[in-house]
Amino acid sequence: MSATGEDRSVDVTNGELLKPIVFLAIPLVLTQLLQVAYNIADTFWVGRVGSDAVAAISFAFPIIFLVISIGGGFTVAGTILISQHKGANNDERVDHVVGQTMSFVLLVSLLASIVGYVFAPQLLTLVGAEAGSAVHGMAVEYTRAWFVGTVTVFAFFMFQALLRGWGDTRTPLYLMTVSVVLNVVLDPFLILGFENNPLFGALGLGALESSLYSLTGFTGLGVEGAAIATVFSRAVGAFVGLWLLFSGELGIKPSLSQFRLQLESVTKLVRLGIPAGIEQSTRALGITVLTALVAIAGSDAVAAFGVGSRVYAIFTLLSLGIAQATEVVVGQNLGAQQSDRARNGVLLNAGIIGGAFAAMSVAVYAFAPEIIGVFLTGEESATVIDMGAEFLTIVGPTFAFLGVFQILMGAFRGSGSTRIAMAFSILSLWIIQVPVAYGLIQWGGFGETGVWYAMAISNVVSVVVAGLWFFRGTWTSGVVDTPASPTAD
Repeated sequence: MSATGEDRSVDVTNGELLKPIVFLAIPLVLTQLLQVAYNIADTFWVGRVGSDAVAAISFAFPIIFLVISIGGGFTVAGTILISQHKGANNDERVDHVVGQTMSFVLLVSLLASIVGYVFAPQLLTLVGAEAGSAVHGMAVEYTRAWFVGTVTVFAFFMFQALLRGWGDTRTPLYLMTVSVVLNVVLDPFLILGFENNPLFGALGLGALESSLYSLTGFTGLGVEGAAIATVFSRAVGAFVGLWLLFSGELGIKPSLSQFRLQLESVTKLVRLGIPAGIEQSTRALGITVLTALVAIAGSDAVAAFGVGSRVYAIFTLLSLGIAQATEVVVGQNLGAQQSDRARNGVLLNAGIIGGAFAAMSVAVYAFAPEIIGVFLTGEESATVIDMGAEFLTIVGPTFAFLGVFQILMGAFRGSGSTRIAMAFSILSLWIIQVPVAYGLIQWGGFGETGVWYAMAISNVVSVVVAGLWFFRGTWTSGVVDTPASPTAD
Protein backbone atom coordinates (compact mmCIF):
# COMPACT_ATOMS: atom_id res chain seq x y z
CA MET A 1 0.00 0.00 0.00
CA SER A 2 1.45 3.31 -1.07
CA ALA A 3 -0.28 5.79 1.17
CA THR A 4 1.35 9.19 1.07
CA GLY A 5 -1.67 11.38 1.79
CA GLU A 6 -4.58 11.58 4.19
CA ASP A 7 -6.48 8.34 4.75
CA ARG A 8 -10.14 9.34 5.22
CA SER A 9 -11.42 5.77 5.39
CA VAL A 10 -13.77 4.59 8.14
CA ASP A 11 -13.07 1.33 9.98
CA VAL A 12 -16.33 -0.40 10.96
CA THR A 13 -14.76 -3.58 12.31
CA ASN A 14 -13.94 -2.37 15.85
CA GLY A 15 -15.67 -0.61 18.72
CA GLU A 16 -19.26 0.57 18.72
CA LEU A 17 -21.18 0.06 15.50
CA LEU A 18 -23.57 3.01 15.26
CA LYS A 19 -21.01 5.83 15.20
CA PRO A 20 -18.82 4.52 12.36
CA ILE A 21 -21.93 3.57 10.38
CA VAL A 22 -23.20 7.13 10.74
CA PHE A 23 -19.85 8.59 9.64
CA LEU A 24 -19.81 6.20 6.70
CA ALA A 25 -23.46 6.61 5.73
CA ILE A 26 -24.03 10.36 6.04
CA PRO A 27 -21.70 11.27 3.13
CA LEU A 28 -23.28 8.48 1.06
CA VAL A 29 -26.79 9.76 1.77
CA LEU A 30 -25.71 13.32 0.98
CA THR A 31 -24.09 12.06 -2.21
CA GLN A 32 -27.37 10.41 -3.20
CA LEU A 33 -29.27 13.61 -2.37
CA LEU A 34 -26.91 15.48 -4.66
CA GLN A 35 -27.64 12.85 -7.31
CA VAL A 36 -31.29 13.76 -6.83
CA ALA A 37 -30.32 17.39 -7.42
CA TYR A 38 -29.06 16.35 -10.84
CA ASN A 39 -32.38 14.75 -11.67
CA ILE A 40 -34.46 17.59 -10.24
CA ALA A 41 -32.46 20.27 -12.05
CA ASP A 42 -32.78 18.47 -15.38
CA THR A 43 -36.49 17.76 -14.93
CA PHE A 44 -37.26 21.28 -13.68
CA TRP A 45 -35.58 23.09 -16.56
CA VAL A 46 -36.64 20.59 -19.21
CA GLY A 47 -40.20 21.02 -17.89
CA ARG A 48 -39.95 24.67 -18.97
CA VAL A 49 -39.52 23.45 -22.54
CA GLY A 50 -42.82 21.53 -22.40
CA SER A 51 -44.52 18.22 -21.58
CA ASP A 52 -43.08 16.60 -24.73
CA ALA A 53 -39.57 17.37 -23.48
CA VAL A 54 -40.36 15.80 -20.10
CA ALA A 55 -41.73 12.73 -21.89
CA ALA A 56 -38.54 12.59 -23.99
CA ILE A 57 -36.19 12.34 -21.02
CA SER A 58 -38.66 9.91 -19.40
CA PHE A 59 -38.15 7.60 -22.38
CA ALA A 60 -34.38 8.14 -22.32
CA PHE A 61 -33.95 7.56 -18.59
CA PRO A 62 -34.44 3.76 -18.50
CA ILE A 63 -31.99 3.26 -21.39
CA ILE A 64 -29.34 5.38 -19.71
CA PHE A 65 -29.94 3.68 -16.39
CA LEU A 66 -29.60 0.30 -18.09
CA VAL A 67 -26.17 1.19 -19.49
CA ILE A 68 -25.00 2.61 -16.16
CA SER A 69 -26.15 -0.58 -14.48
CA ILE A 70 -24.09 -2.80 -16.77
CA GLY A 71 -20.85 -1.02 -15.92
CA GLY A 72 -22.03 -0.42 -12.37
CA GLY A 73 -22.11 -4.13 -11.70
CA PHE A 74 -18.35 -4.33 -12.15
CA THR A 75 -17.76 -1.31 -9.90
CA VAL A 76 -19.85 -3.10 -7.27
CA ALA A 77 -17.51 -6.07 -7.64
CA GLY A 78 -14.62 -3.70 -6.96
CA THR A 79 -16.37 -2.34 -3.87
CA ILE A 80 -16.93 -5.86 -2.52
CA LEU A 81 -13.35 -6.98 -3.04
CA ILE A 82 -11.80 -3.79 -1.68
CA SER A 83 -13.97 -3.71 1.45
CA GLN A 84 -13.31 -7.37 2.27
CA HIS A 85 -9.58 -7.07 1.61
CA LYS A 86 -9.48 -4.00 3.85
CA GLY A 87 -11.25 -5.88 6.64
CA ALA A 88 -8.77 -8.73 6.21
CA ASN A 89 -5.80 -6.28 6.14
CA ASN A 90 -4.86 -7.41 2.60
CA ASP A 91 -3.60 -3.94 1.71
CA GLU A 92 -1.57 -4.88 -1.37
CA ARG A 93 -4.59 -6.56 -2.91
CA VAL A 94 -6.61 -3.36 -2.52
CA ASP A 95 -4.26 -1.55 -4.92
CA HIS A 96 -4.43 -4.49 -7.29
CA VAL A 97 -8.25 -4.54 -7.32
CA VAL A 98 -8.35 -0.78 -7.93
CA GLY A 99 -6.12 -1.07 -11.00
CA GLN A 100 -7.91 -4.08 -12.44
CA THR A 101 -11.38 -2.61 -11.89
CA MET A 102 -10.50 0.71 -13.48
CA SER A 103 -9.00 -0.85 -16.60
CA PHE A 104 -11.84 -3.28 -17.11
CA VAL A 105 -14.70 -0.84 -16.47
CA LEU A 106 -13.25 1.78 -18.80
CA LEU A 107 -13.08 -0.80 -21.60
CA VAL A 108 -16.72 -1.72 -20.96
CA SER A 109 -17.77 1.93 -20.95
CA LEU A 110 -16.08 2.60 -24.28
CA LEU A 111 -17.97 -0.26 -25.88
CA ALA A 112 -21.25 0.88 -24.32
CA SER A 113 -20.69 4.41 -25.62
CA ILE A 114 -20.30 3.26 -29.22
CA VAL A 115 -23.19 0.81 -29.18
CA GLY A 116 -25.53 3.19 -27.37
CA TYR A 117 -24.87 6.11 -29.70
CA VAL A 118 -25.40 4.04 -32.84
CA PHE A 119 -28.57 2.28 -31.72
CA ALA A 120 -30.21 5.06 -29.67
CA PRO A 121 -33.16 5.54 -32.09
CA GLN A 122 -34.02 1.84 -32.11
CA LEU A 123 -33.65 1.50 -28.34
CA LEU A 124 -36.01 4.42 -27.75
CA THR A 125 -38.57 2.89 -30.09
CA LEU A 126 -38.41 -0.32 -28.07
CA VAL A 127 -39.38 1.52 -24.87
CA GLY A 128 -42.45 3.03 -26.51
CA ALA A 129 -41.29 6.30 -28.10
CA GLU A 130 -43.07 6.62 -31.45
CA ALA A 131 -40.51 6.78 -34.26
CA GLY A 132 -40.71 10.06 -36.18
CA SER A 133 -42.51 11.91 -33.38
CA ALA A 134 -41.21 15.08 -31.78
CA VAL A 135 -40.80 13.23 -28.49
CA HIS A 136 -38.71 10.52 -30.15
CA GLY A 137 -36.50 13.10 -31.85
CA MET A 138 -35.80 14.94 -28.61
CA ALA A 139 -35.16 11.67 -26.80
CA VAL A 140 -32.58 10.68 -29.44
CA GLU A 141 -30.80 14.02 -29.04
CA TYR A 142 -30.67 13.65 -25.28
CA THR A 143 -29.57 10.00 -25.32
CA ARG A 144 -26.85 10.45 -27.93
CA ALA A 145 -25.41 13.49 -26.18
CA TRP A 146 -25.22 11.42 -23.01
CA PHE A 147 -23.57 8.46 -24.76
CA VAL A 148 -20.81 10.70 -26.10
CA GLY A 149 -19.70 11.20 -22.49
CA THR A 150 -20.28 7.67 -21.22
CA VAL A 151 -16.60 7.02 -20.46
CA THR A 152 -16.32 10.07 -18.18
CA VAL A 153 -19.62 9.28 -16.47
CA PHE A 154 -18.45 5.73 -15.79
CA ALA A 155 -15.10 7.00 -14.53
CA PHE A 156 -16.90 9.23 -12.05
CA PHE A 157 -19.07 6.40 -10.72
CA MET A 158 -16.10 4.03 -10.62
CA PHE A 159 -14.09 6.45 -8.50
CA GLN A 160 -16.98 6.69 -6.05
CA ALA A 161 -17.38 2.91 -5.82
CA LEU A 162 -13.71 2.16 -5.26
CA LEU A 163 -13.33 4.80 -2.56
CA ARG A 164 -16.54 3.54 -0.94
CA GLY A 165 -15.10 0.04 -0.64
CA TRP A 166 -12.02 1.54 1.00
CA GLY A 167 -14.30 3.26 3.50
CA ASP A 168 -13.72 6.83 2.26
CA THR A 169 -17.13 8.34 1.54
CA ARG A 170 -16.22 11.98 2.15
CA THR A 171 -13.99 12.53 -0.88
CA PRO A 172 -16.65 11.34 -3.35
CA LEU A 173 -19.12 13.66 -1.60
CA TYR A 174 -16.84 16.67 -2.13
CA LEU A 175 -16.45 15.89 -5.81
CA MET A 176 -20.16 15.22 -6.24
CA THR A 177 -20.86 18.64 -4.74
CA VAL A 178 -18.60 20.33 -7.28
CA SER A 179 -20.19 18.32 -10.09
CA VAL A 180 -23.74 19.14 -9.03
CA VAL A 181 -23.02 22.85 -8.71
CA LEU A 182 -21.64 22.86 -12.25
CA ASN A 183 -24.69 21.01 -13.53
CA VAL A 184 -27.17 23.33 -11.78
CA VAL A 185 -25.37 26.39 -13.15
CA LEU A 186 -25.16 25.07 -16.71
CA ASP A 187 -28.66 23.59 -17.02
CA PRO A 188 -30.79 26.75 -17.47
CA PHE A 189 -28.39 28.25 -19.99
CA LEU A 190 -27.72 25.16 -22.10
CA ILE A 191 -31.40 24.14 -22.10
CA LEU A 192 -33.12 27.54 -22.57
CA GLY A 193 -30.36 29.81 -23.83
CA PHE A 194 -30.50 33.58 -23.49
CA GLU A 195 -33.96 34.30 -24.86
CA ASN A 196 -36.99 34.39 -22.55
CA ASN A 197 -35.07 32.51 -19.90
CA PRO A 198 -37.12 32.71 -16.65
CA LEU A 199 -33.96 32.58 -14.53
CA PHE A 200 -32.90 36.06 -15.68
CA GLY A 201 -36.35 37.41 -14.93
CA ALA A 202 -36.40 35.85 -11.46
CA LEU A 203 -33.03 37.44 -10.70
CA GLY A 204 -33.96 40.81 -12.22
CA LEU A 205 -31.30 40.47 -14.90
CA GLY A 206 -33.39 41.10 -17.99
CA ALA A 207 -30.90 43.59 -19.39
CA LEU A 208 -28.06 41.08 -19.07
CA GLU A 209 -30.19 38.46 -20.82
CA SER A 210 -30.84 40.82 -23.73
CA SER A 211 -27.15 41.64 -24.02
CA LEU A 212 -26.11 38.00 -24.02
CA TYR A 213 -28.71 37.13 -26.61
CA SER A 214 -27.63 40.01 -28.83
CA LEU A 215 -24.02 38.85 -28.63
CA THR A 216 -24.58 35.12 -29.11
CA GLY A 217 -28.06 34.56 -30.53
CA PHE A 218 -28.10 31.41 -28.41
CA THR A 219 -31.61 30.07 -27.87
CA GLY A 220 -30.66 26.91 -26.00
CA LEU A 221 -30.29 23.24 -26.91
CA GLY A 222 -33.40 21.93 -25.19
CA VAL A 223 -33.12 18.39 -23.82
CA GLU A 224 -29.74 17.94 -25.48
CA GLY A 225 -28.44 20.80 -23.33
CA ALA A 226 -29.47 18.92 -20.19
CA ALA A 227 -27.41 15.89 -21.26
CA ILE A 228 -24.38 18.03 -22.14
CA ALA A 229 -24.51 19.77 -18.75
CA THR A 230 -24.60 16.42 -16.97
CA VAL A 231 -21.79 14.86 -19.00
CA PHE A 232 -19.52 17.89 -18.61
CA SER A 233 -20.03 18.19 -14.87
CA ARG A 234 -19.41 14.46 -14.39
CA ALA A 235 -16.24 14.72 -16.46
CA VAL A 236 -14.86 17.44 -14.21
CA GLY A 237 -15.55 15.33 -11.12
CA ALA A 238 -13.99 12.25 -12.71
CA PHE A 239 -10.83 14.12 -13.75
CA VAL A 240 -10.24 15.53 -10.27
CA GLY A 241 -11.02 12.21 -8.61
CA LEU A 242 -8.65 10.20 -10.76
CA TRP A 243 -5.92 12.80 -10.25
CA LEU A 244 -6.32 12.45 -6.47
CA LEU A 245 -6.23 8.67 -6.76
CA PHE A 246 -3.04 8.58 -8.81
CA SER A 247 -1.38 11.13 -6.52
CA GLY A 248 -1.71 8.85 -3.50
CA GLU A 249 -3.50 11.56 -1.53
CA LEU A 250 -6.35 9.20 -0.59
CA GLY A 251 -4.35 6.39 0.97
CA ILE A 252 -4.49 4.23 -2.19
CA LYS A 253 -2.01 4.37 -5.05
CA PRO A 254 -2.00 1.48 -7.51
CA SER A 255 1.15 1.05 -9.58
CA LEU A 256 0.99 1.15 -13.37
CA SER A 257 1.63 -2.59 -13.58
CA GLN A 258 -1.58 -3.22 -11.65
CA PHE A 259 -3.61 -1.73 -14.50
CA ARG A 260 -2.46 -4.52 -16.83
CA LEU A 261 -5.47 -6.83 -16.91
CA GLN A 262 -4.96 -10.32 -15.50
CA LEU A 263 -7.24 -13.19 -16.38
CA GLU A 264 -7.73 -14.36 -12.80
CA SER A 265 -8.70 -10.89 -11.59
CA VAL A 266 -10.99 -10.20 -14.53
CA THR A 267 -12.65 -13.57 -13.98
CA LYS A 268 -13.43 -12.67 -10.38
CA LEU A 269 -14.70 -9.22 -11.36
CA VAL A 270 -16.94 -10.81 -13.97
CA ARG A 271 -18.16 -13.52 -11.60
CA LEU A 272 -19.18 -10.96 -8.99
CA GLY A 273 -19.99 -8.14 -11.38
CA ILE A 274 -22.30 -9.82 -13.88
CA PRO A 275 -24.94 -10.75 -11.28
CA ALA A 276 -24.61 -7.26 -9.77
CA GLY A 277 -24.97 -5.72 -13.22
CA ILE A 278 -27.97 -7.92 -13.97
CA GLU A 279 -29.48 -6.88 -10.65
CA GLN A 280 -29.08 -3.19 -11.46
CA SER A 281 -30.04 -3.56 -15.11
CA THR A 282 -33.07 -5.60 -14.07
CA ARG A 283 -34.32 -2.49 -12.34
CA ALA A 284 -33.64 -0.49 -15.48
CA LEU A 285 -35.31 -3.04 -17.73
CA GLY A 286 -38.27 -3.15 -15.37
CA ILE A 287 -38.61 0.62 -15.59
CA THR A 288 -38.32 0.32 -19.36
CA VAL A 289 -41.14 -2.22 -19.56
CA LEU A 290 -43.29 -0.24 -17.14
CA THR A 291 -42.72 2.89 -19.24
CA ALA A 292 -43.87 0.97 -22.31
CA LEU A 293 -46.97 -0.24 -20.45
CA VAL A 294 -47.76 3.28 -19.25
CA ALA A 295 -47.32 4.51 -22.83
CA ILE A 296 -50.49 2.57 -23.71
CA ALA A 297 -52.38 5.28 -21.82
CA GLY A 298 -50.69 8.08 -23.80
CA SER A 299 -47.92 10.65 -23.51
CA ASP A 300 -49.58 12.39 -20.52
CA ALA A 301 -49.35 9.15 -18.56
CA VAL A 302 -45.69 8.73 -19.57
CA ALA A 303 -44.92 12.28 -18.43
CA ALA A 304 -46.72 11.61 -15.12
CA PHE A 305 -44.79 8.39 -14.68
CA GLY A 306 -41.55 10.22 -15.46
CA VAL A 307 -42.18 12.93 -12.89
CA GLY A 308 -43.58 10.50 -10.32
CA SER A 309 -40.56 8.28 -10.87
CA ARG A 310 -38.30 11.21 -10.02
CA VAL A 311 -39.92 11.39 -6.60
CA TYR A 312 -39.70 7.61 -6.32
CA ALA A 313 -36.04 7.91 -7.27
CA ILE A 314 -35.44 10.23 -4.32
CA PHE A 315 -36.43 7.46 -1.94
CA THR A 316 -34.58 4.86 -3.99
CA LEU A 317 -31.39 6.89 -3.98
CA LEU A 318 -31.65 7.65 -0.26
CA SER A 319 -32.07 3.96 0.50
CA LEU A 320 -29.22 3.14 -1.88
CA GLY A 321 -26.99 5.46 0.15
CA ILE A 322 -27.64 3.43 3.31
CA ALA A 323 -27.46 0.21 1.28
CA GLN A 324 -24.00 1.20 0.03
CA ALA A 325 -22.93 1.81 3.62
CA THR A 326 -24.32 -1.62 4.41
CA GLU A 327 -22.15 -3.15 1.68
CA VAL A 328 -19.05 -1.70 3.31
CA VAL A 329 -20.10 -2.71 6.84
CA VAL A 330 -20.79 -6.27 5.72
CA GLY A 331 -17.71 -6.47 3.49
CA GLN A 332 -15.22 -5.22 6.07
CA ASN A 333 -16.64 -7.34 8.88
CA LEU A 334 -16.83 -10.53 6.83
CA GLY A 335 -13.26 -9.87 5.71
CA ALA A 336 -12.39 -9.63 9.42
CA GLN A 337 -14.40 -12.83 10.03
CA GLN A 338 -17.01 -11.06 12.20
CA SER A 339 -20.31 -12.31 10.79
CA ASP A 340 -22.39 -11.42 13.86
CA ARG A 341 -21.21 -7.81 13.71
CA ALA A 342 -22.06 -7.74 9.99
CA ARG A 343 -25.58 -9.00 10.72
CA ASN A 344 -26.09 -6.42 13.48
CA GLY A 345 -25.05 -3.64 11.13
CA VAL A 346 -27.64 -4.73 8.59
CA LEU A 347 -30.44 -4.77 11.17
CA LEU A 348 -29.41 -1.36 12.47
CA ASN A 349 -29.46 0.19 9.01
CA ALA A 350 -32.80 -1.44 8.18
CA GLY A 351 -34.36 0.05 11.30
CA ILE A 352 -33.03 3.52 10.52
CA ILE A 353 -34.22 3.58 6.91
CA GLY A 354 -37.58 1.95 7.63
CA GLY A 355 -38.49 4.45 10.33
CA ALA A 356 -37.31 7.48 8.37
CA PHE A 357 -39.15 6.48 5.20
CA ALA A 358 -42.38 5.75 7.05
CA ALA A 359 -42.37 9.31 8.41
CA MET A 360 -41.49 10.85 5.05
CA SER A 361 -44.24 8.90 3.28
CA VAL A 362 -46.85 10.73 5.32
CA ALA A 363 -45.74 14.07 3.87
CA VAL A 364 -45.61 12.66 0.32
CA TYR A 365 -49.16 11.32 0.64
CA ALA A 366 -50.50 14.59 2.07
CA PHE A 367 -48.89 16.89 -0.50
CA ALA A 368 -48.82 14.70 -3.61
CA PRO A 369 -50.35 17.25 -6.08
CA GLU A 370 -48.10 20.03 -4.86
CA ILE A 371 -44.98 17.85 -5.17
CA ILE A 372 -45.82 16.86 -8.75
CA GLY A 373 -46.74 20.45 -9.58
CA VAL A 374 -43.22 21.62 -8.77
CA PHE A 375 -42.01 20.02 -11.99
CA LEU A 376 -44.74 21.18 -14.35
CA THR A 377 -46.46 24.46 -15.15
CA GLY A 378 -49.39 25.56 -17.29
CA GLU A 379 -52.98 24.40 -17.71
CA GLU A 380 -51.92 21.81 -20.27
CA SER A 381 -50.15 19.95 -17.45
CA ALA A 382 -53.22 19.60 -15.19
CA THR A 383 -53.89 16.03 -16.34
CA VAL A 384 -50.26 15.06 -15.82
CA ILE A 385 -50.32 16.52 -12.31
CA ASP A 386 -53.46 14.54 -11.42
CA MET A 387 -51.95 11.30 -12.73
CA GLY A 388 -48.65 11.92 -10.97
CA ALA A 389 -50.38 12.71 -7.67
CA GLU A 390 -52.30 9.46 -7.92
CA PHE A 391 -48.98 7.68 -8.42
CA LEU A 392 -47.65 9.10 -5.15
CA THR A 393 -50.76 8.36 -3.11
CA ILE A 394 -50.69 4.70 -4.19
CA VAL A 395 -46.96 3.98 -4.15
CA GLY A 396 -45.88 6.42 -1.42
CA PRO A 397 -47.17 4.39 1.57
CA THR A 398 -44.83 1.52 0.58
CA PHE A 399 -41.60 3.54 0.56
CA ALA A 400 -40.51 2.08 3.93
CA PHE A 401 -40.70 -1.42 2.44
CA LEU A 402 -38.66 -0.24 -0.53
CA GLY A 403 -35.97 1.12 1.81
CA VAL A 404 -35.61 -2.03 3.89
CA PHE A 405 -35.47 -4.14 0.73
CA GLN A 406 -32.53 -2.08 -0.53
CA ILE A 407 -30.70 -2.55 2.78
CA LEU A 408 -31.07 -6.31 2.48
CA MET A 409 -29.76 -6.19 -1.08
CA GLY A 410 -26.76 -4.20 0.18
CA ALA A 411 -26.09 -6.92 2.76
CA PHE A 412 -26.13 -9.65 0.12
CA ARG A 413 -23.88 -7.66 -2.22
CA GLY A 414 -21.40 -6.80 0.54
CA SER A 415 -20.98 -10.47 1.36
CA GLY A 416 -20.30 -11.28 -2.29
CA SER A 417 -23.70 -12.98 -2.68
CA THR A 418 -24.42 -10.99 -5.82
CA ARG A 419 -26.38 -13.87 -7.34
CA ILE A 420 -28.80 -13.80 -4.40
CA ALA A 421 -29.31 -10.05 -4.78
CA MET A 422 -29.85 -10.59 -8.51
CA ALA A 423 -32.46 -13.27 -7.84
CA PHE A 424 -34.47 -11.03 -5.54
CA SER A 425 -34.37 -8.16 -8.03
CA ILE A 426 -35.71 -10.50 -10.70
CA LEU A 427 -38.42 -11.63 -8.28
CA SER A 428 -39.38 -8.06 -7.44
CA LEU A 429 -39.65 -6.78 -11.00
CA TRP A 430 -40.18 -9.65 -13.40
CA ILE A 431 -42.14 -12.12 -11.29
CA ILE A 432 -44.24 -9.65 -9.29
CA GLN A 433 -44.25 -6.10 -10.62
CA VAL A 434 -44.36 -6.44 -14.41
CA PRO A 435 -46.88 -9.34 -14.59
CA VAL A 436 -49.19 -7.67 -12.07
CA ALA A 437 -48.99 -4.35 -13.94
CA TYR A 438 -49.72 -6.04 -17.27
CA GLY A 439 -52.66 -7.95 -15.83
CA LEU A 440 -54.21 -4.88 -14.21
CA ILE A 441 -53.85 -2.85 -17.41
CA GLN A 442 -54.85 -5.46 -19.98
CA TRP A 443 -57.48 -7.42 -18.08
CA GLY A 444 -58.38 -5.29 -15.08
CA GLY A 445 -59.01 -2.05 -16.97
CA PHE A 446 -56.95 -0.02 -14.49
CA GLY A 447 -55.04 2.00 -17.09
CA GLU A 448 -51.86 3.63 -15.82
CA THR A 449 -52.95 3.11 -12.20
CA GLY A 450 -52.37 -0.61 -12.73
CA VAL A 451 -48.64 0.17 -12.84
CA TRP A 452 -48.91 2.24 -9.67
CA TYR A 453 -50.58 -0.64 -7.78
CA ALA A 454 -48.11 -3.19 -9.14
CA MET A 455 -45.17 -1.15 -7.82
CA ALA A 456 -46.77 -0.91 -4.38
CA ILE A 457 -47.53 -4.64 -4.20
CA SER A 458 -44.00 -5.52 -5.31
CA ASN A 459 -42.41 -3.33 -2.62
CA VAL A 460 -44.27 -5.14 0.14
CA VAL A 461 -43.98 -8.73 -1.07
CA SER A 462 -40.30 -8.46 -2.04
CA VAL A 463 -39.09 -7.31 1.37
CA VAL A 464 -40.99 -10.11 3.12
CA VAL A 465 -39.37 -12.80 0.96
CA ALA A 466 -35.89 -11.24 1.12
CA GLY A 467 -36.19 -10.86 4.89
CA LEU A 468 -36.94 -14.54 5.32
CA TRP A 469 -33.81 -15.40 3.31
CA PHE A 470 -31.70 -12.95 5.32
CA PHE A 471 -32.58 -14.63 8.60
CA ARG A 472 -31.50 -17.99 7.21
CA GLY A 473 -27.94 -16.66 7.52
CA THR A 474 -26.50 -18.48 4.52
CA TRP A 475 -25.17 -15.23 3.02
CA THR A 476 -22.42 -14.64 5.62
CA SER A 477 -19.44 -16.22 3.83
CA GLY A 478 -16.89 -13.81 2.35
CA VAL A 479 -15.21 -14.05 -1.05
CA VAL A 480 -11.56 -13.23 -0.22
CA ASP A 481 -8.83 -15.28 1.41
CA THR A 482 -7.53 -14.37 4.87
CA PRO A 483 -4.73 -13.79 5.57
CA ALA A 484 -3.45 -12.22 2.32
CA SER A 485 -2.02 -14.54 -0.29
CA PRO A 486 -0.46 -13.83 -3.69
CA THR A 487 -3.34 -15.43 -5.53
CA ALA A 488 -6.16 -13.85 -3.55
CA ASP A 489 -8.35 -11.37 -5.27
